[in-house]
Amino acid sequence: MMHNFLSNNRSELIERCRLRVVARSSFTHASERLETGIALFLDQLIVTLRVEQGSDPLTSRAISGPSLGSNDASEMGASAGQYANKLQLLDVSIEEVVHHYGDLCQVIMALARERDVPFLVDEYQTLNRCLDNAIAKAVMEFAYQRGNADRSAQGKQDREDTAALVHELRNALSSATLAFEAAKKGNLNLNGATGTVLQRGLDSLRNLINRSLDELKGETDKGLSSEKFQLAGFIQDVAHAATLAAHVRDVAFTALPIEQGLAVWADRDELYSAVTNLVQNGFKFTKPNTEVELVAYAAGDRILIEVRDHCGGLPPGSVATMFQPFTQQSKDKSGLGMGLSITKGIIESFDGNLTVTNRPGVGCIFTINLPRHSI
Repeated sequence: MMHNFLSNNRSELIERCRLRVVARSSFTHASERLETGIALFLDQLIVTLRVEQGSDPLTSRAISGPSLGSNDASEMGASAGQYANKLQLLDVSIEEVVHHYGDLCQVIMALARERDVPFLVDEYQTLNRCLDNAIAKAVMEFAYQRGNADRSAQGKQDREDTAALVHELRNALSSATLAFEAAKKGNLNLNGATGTVLQRGLDSLRNLINRSLDELKGETDKGLSSEKFQLAGFIQDVAHAATLAAHVRDVAFTALPIEQGLAVWADRDELYSAVTNLVQNGFKFTKPNTEVELVAYAAGDRILIEVRDHCGGLPPGSVATMFQPFTQQSKDKSGLGMGLSITKGIIESFDGNLTVTNRPGVGCIFTINLPRHSI
């Protein structure tokens, strides 16, 4: 009988399955899981065959499940689902899992031929039913887990996109509000620098809202808004807004003079947002009675824009995580922890990179590195 044959040759069947997997693929890291899963299926198959040779054969369905692809619960189905889930965590594909069950069927047939052991037609049918049910459950589990992973990844991306939009809207509104308050308190003419900051804040709000509407309609093309513009004028615009914010924060701010003729190629509004994020970050962390500096200069074929603060230096291990979304390095949790992540993404979209240099006991320097152009 087949169940006697399987019991007597259990170890050899499992070993032959393992060798087939190793010969076919590189999943040697999953060999322990494979042996456990196949061994459990084999044991359940043996019990099923024994029960079906007894006085109440239908009770075997609780172990191996019914035929005709039913989704009824069974021990074998539950085990196959768990087996598939564990292999998926090891990056083993569903195709490979199906092959595992096929391997077992083939090694059973091959060893039976070698030993000249005949099987009954009913035993073949039971073997096929058990394989069908196990494979079906494994495929269903793979599909379920993959769907969960996809939904989780999409949900995470949606949260990051929403947080980024909220962050940028708040920054634009903050700049406009600061400029308006400064003009109101000082009875200033809005045709000057303060008016320029106010106008830029309102323009940013309008552009962010329009961009969000375009994204909802699927009409965005970020590449069309890039242009070449002069670095000196750009830094001056950033400095106007930063000066207002520094006054509110009671922090000293300095923007060093920029060499004329230097230019960058980017979306001006997005780069403005990126540099402003770094300056605001400097204001947030720099110590009282210290200074935040904004410096921009050429280095070979690159443009470097640096924001230098006096935060006292970075905590151990913080450099590795500080550019990740929703990461906050201080007790001040007023923000979303999105500023540095947004800034990094903006800079990289313009073929640049963003790095941070720690100055223990002093502060840190955030450096934007972009391709150099000239005007």
